[in-house]
Amino acid sequence: MSEDMIIDLQSKLAYHEDNIQQLGAVVVAMQKQIDGLELCCRELKERISEVGTPLGGGSDHDEKPPHY
Repeated sequence: MSEDMIIDLQSKLAYHEDNIQQLGAVVVAMQKQIDGLELCCRELKERISEVGTPLGGGSDHDEKPPHY
């Protein structure tokens, strides 16, 4: 194997190692974002359950307005 081929392989290896580190950082950031969104969804579900029935699910929808 020539020296040029070894240098080329070393360069490619360094490039791939850097890409792997960058992708790992992206995965960590995405997981943090997913965790935040899951927390937000749980909080919204709790708020909705505290308020009462979800939109359109109540019997008020079928009642006629008082001016009829």
